[in-house]
Order: sequence, then C-alpha cells, then structure tokens
Amino acid sequence: MLTIEPPSQQWLMRARARLDQLTKPLGSLGTLEDLAAQMVSIRGEAFAEPMRKAVYVFAADHGVTAEGVSAYPSEVTRQMVLNFLSHGAAVNVLAKLHRVDINVVDVGVDADFDRIDGLLHHKVRRGTRSMMREPAMSANELSEALDVGSKLADSAMENSYNLVAVGEMGIGNTTAASAITSALTREPVNLITGKGTGLNAETLKRKCLVIEAALAKHFDSLPANPLDVLRCVGGLEIAAMTGFILGLARHRIAVVVDGFISAAAAAIAFAIAPQVSGYLFAGHQSEEPGHRVLLEYIGLKPILALNMRLGEGTGAVLAMPILESALCLYNQMATFESAGVSEAKD
Repeated sequence: MLTIEPPSQQWLMRARARLDQLTKPLGSLGTLEDLAAQMVSIRGEAFAEPMRKAVYVFAADHGVTAEGVSAYPSEVTRQMVLNFLSHGAAVNVLAKLHRVDINVVDVGVDADFDRIDGLLHHKVRRGTRSMMREPAMSANELSEALDVGSKLADSAMENSYNLVAVGEMGIGNTTAASAITSALTREPVNLITGKGTGLNAETLKRKCLVIEAALAKHFDSLPANPLDVLRCVGGLEIAAMTGFILGLARHRIAVVVDGFISAAAAAIAFAIAPQVSGYLFAGHQSEEPGHRVLLEYIGLKPILALNMRLGEGTGAVLAMPILESALCLYNQMATFESAGVSEAKD
C-alpha cells in the first residue's frame, strides 16, 4: 500500500486561529471546533467546497456462527442485504434523509445473489471458516479482501466523495470484533464481549469461551501482529473495511467510523498505519463494551452517544450532519473584525 500522509498540521493551526477569531467566546462551540479544525486539516484548500457524502455497507458471513455464538441464523445476513437493496433498512432511511449515497458491498455473504442489480459484487468466498478450529481466512483470501476495500476507496475518490461512512452487516461479526479487540489491546475477553444481537447469559458465556479458545489457538502472545489478527479471527467484511479505511486515508478523504465492527477494522488500520487516525471520526459509541476500548486504543472521541447497537453505518450517517454543521460554522460565521464586534478584554 502507498504511504499515508497525516493531515496537514499547518492547516490545523490555521483553522484553530480562525476559530478563535469568530464572533463567539473562545472555545464556546466546544467539540464542534475540534471537528471543524480536523476537517480543515484533512481538506486543506478545499475546506469550503460542498460535502459529497456516501456510506459503504460491507456484508459477509462468519463461520464461527456454527459454534453457537449468535441469536440469529446466518441466513439473516443475506436477507438484510436484500433489505438494503429494497431501501427498507434503518441506514437507508437515514441516508435518504441526510442525502448520503449508499453502496452495499458483498465481500463474503454465504449466498448467491445472481448478479442482482444495485449490489457491488466483490465476494472473496462464502463466509469465513470458524476461528475456533482454524484461521478464518487464508493469506490469499485476506489479501483479496483488503484489495477489495482499497479499490473501493479508489472508486470513492473517483466519485468525488469527501466524507465517507463505513458500515457493515454480518451475523457473528461481534464475535470477530471482540476477538480482534482482545488480540490488539490484551483486554480480558469477558470485559470486552457484549450480547451482540441479544444473547442470553448462557450464550454470552459460550461466546466468550469460543473467543478465548480461538485466541489461545492462534496466538502465542498478545498483542499480535494486526494482519495475523485479521487473518485468524477477523471477517471478510472487516478485512475489506480495513483496506477501505487505509485507502480513503491515502486519498485524504474523511472517514466516519460507525460502531463496534467498523471500529475493529479502524483499529487494525491504525495498528498498521497510526497516521490513519487523523482521518477518522467516531460517529458514535455503541452499547457494545468493546467499542469504548477500541475508540480509546485509536484515540477517538465519539460524536454521539445514543445507546445504539445496530450497525449498518447508522451511527456514522447520523453524525455526518454534525460534521457538516461544524464546517459550515467555520466557513460562514463572521469574524470580530468583519462584523465590527468588540472582542473580550484581556
């Protein structure tokens, strides 16, 4: 992969200086000022250009569901992909409301979609293998999934998108995300593993045991190499999102990460190339306990906290108008000098 340059510190300093000159008390817009400054550091001279927004929803199945870690059958992944294409899911509603283009990507769903229209067909294989028994992916499959994401990032750049949300769909993917979280951060599995789609206490315990067995099987010590983590316990959609995030950062495109699964991909990308963090925004903090741990690992503060745990990119799309608002305030507010308003006395 090509080198990722961090966002411009020069533009960040310019943005901070302008924010301090706007007709308001210093720092009174709080986090909006931080968001605006980061956006300017990413966009540079293009800071005043209109936003062109998109959300990419990556879908794949997980072999680990055979170990009894999910409340829903794998068939739901295929059904939800069809729901996305029929514009019936939550992310469809929010994307339409906020004028966000939606792209649905099949990178590993255990189904044949027969070249159905509206779907981006990039299937690597029909789901991963069970991480508890063998590596989830081969080295070639991992490389192919990463390349899917990288090429989609190239496409996003060609389509002039400058604010992109990353979402996902895949039954069993909270198990993969929890395994990734523990492998990267060394946090105990029971502290970073949640109920996912609604597990009871007995199934949650089973889920933790499966993750612990997978980590013991594949890694002699933690934290492990991020690509080994992705190959052994990740998902095809998580791998594609990782390549996508790295590619977007390479193209200097702002990325809004959604929930726990998207954050797992962002954490892998960060472990590979720490400079990627300057392009990342955390749309929200979900109810999954591992999500907070991953955001702290990357160094991100969530824009929203709405007790959500849906995925699909919903939290990321919801955060986009806040980012737009921050940049609009930066671009359109008057300065003390231009408005003839007296500044505060020292």
